[in-house]
Amino acid sequence: MTKTPNKTPKLSLAVQYGINDEHLARWRIRRWVLGALQAADTSGIDQLTLTIRLVGQREGKTLNQTYRHKDYATNVLTFEYDSALGQERCVMADIVICTLVLKAEAKAQHKTYLHHAAHLVVHGTLHALGYDHLEAEQASAMESTETRVLARWGIADPYAS
Repeated sequence: MTKTPNKTPKLSLAVQYGINDEHLARWRIRRWVLGALQAADTSGIDQLTLTIRLVGQREGKTLNQTYRHKDYATNVLTFEYDSALGQERCVMADIVICTLVLKAEAKAQHKTYLHHAAHLVVHGTLHALGYDHLEAEQASAMESTETRVLARWGIADPYAS
């Protein structure tokens, strides 16, 4: 998907802290979501209602087992619920980020915690907006959008070798 000239959808954002993380303040998460929203192809979407929940390993593993049948906590899960409200198209989604996996990945990949967190928030937001990476062409479009958004904040391409 490439950016087409369209208005940015109205954003309603809730951030839930299932685990305490003083580094991931609501204002910071909102900034990352808005960056993704402004760069994405949002044609036909009038509103994005998003809940981002930060969780520990136990909750992350339970959700990954329940919904993906994988027996481990993963970094980010996105649950998208598309609906229409009258004439408006509202995309609703939940994004779950396991902060312990996020920290471990950031360390292993030699990235700062906040840079990796920004990437996961942008990645999850794009999934909520319908982006995917199951096929090579989709992955290329999604990764290109992520890289462009992150570069605005001086964050290196997360896919560069």
